[in-house]
Parts: sequence; C-alpha cells; structure tokens
Amino acid sequence: MRLKHRALRAFGLTLWAQCALGLAAAASAAGPAAALIAKPAPDFALPASVGDNVRLSEYRGQPVVLSFWSSRCGLCAAQLTALDRYYGTYRSSGLIVLAVSVEDDPQRAVDYARAHATSFPLLLDQAKSVSRAYGIERLPTTVLIDRSGVVRYLHNDDRAGDPSYVAQIRALLDDEVAAP
Repeated sequence: MRLKHRALRAFGLTLWAQCALGLAAAASAAGPAAALIAKPAPDFALPASVGDNVRLSEYRGQPVVLSFWSSRCGLCAAQLTALDRYYGTYRSSGLIVLAVSVEDDPQRAVDYARAHATSFPLLLDQAKSVSRAYGIERLPTTVLIDRSGVVRYLHNDDRAGDPSYVAQIRALLDDEVAAP
C-alpha cells in the first residue's frame, strides 16, 4: 500500500512539473508583446505614408487598433483589408485604426500603401523603434488599446475575420475612460 502511495505521489509530482513547464513554455511562446497586456501602450510618433505624422497619445480617450505589417507578409494584406472594414463600421463610434509598417525599405512600404489604399493611416517605422517597443516578433500582429491607453488584447495571427475581433472592438468601444 505504501509503495502504491509513493508511486501515486511521484506521478502527481511529475504531472505537476509537466504542467508547470507547459505553462512556462506557453508564456514564453506568447513572446514579449504579450507582456504589454494590461500595461500602458508605448507612445510613439511616426510619419504616415500619406499625410502628417501620427502620435499615438493624441488618440487617448478613443480605442485604438494598432496593426504591424510588411509588404512581404502575404497574410498582412488580408489583415489590413479586414481592419479597413472594421474601421468603416466603427469609425463613427470613435474607433481609431493605425497600421505600422516594419518594412526595411521605406519606398517599398510607400508603394505598397499606394497600391493597397486604406481609410486609416499606414505609418512608417523605418528604424523599427515602435515594433521593438511593442516586442513584435511575427506579422501580422494586432494590438488593441483601450480608451485609457492600456493594451487590452493582442493577436499574433491573421484572423481579423474571427468574431472575437469584433467582440473585442465592441468591448473597447463600450468602455469608459479610466480615471487617472
């Protein structure tokens, strides 16, 4: 009986250790961008491919969808198209969409922006300082920021057509600005 108890306890400890390692691996797989959730979004100012410079903090009080893209990312075009649809639907409710290019060649990003017109600004992060500040490791990555400037949701995928995006955007639109 005692041997059986030890075997069960050893099995339980092994199972616990495997679960702990699995959770640690899942957390590290989420990457550095996931560490921003529930924290203030890093502020930035970037030039737009067309028009003036854009500063994130100017949109405090409005929910912001921030998408990171590249012309070399095949999934990014579909992502930008879906975000353009959402922007068209929710702009009147205060939604802001900004797309940040992490392109090495700024002219390529400008050409891509001209060929794939959106109704929201496509920003140029030539030095990649913004993508580094957000811990972007894969494209497309989309960050949803609430009215208080806090990162609420993060997507490292191209599933902008997923109903969870709409639910999260609506949740951001329904939120009030947190008191300072």
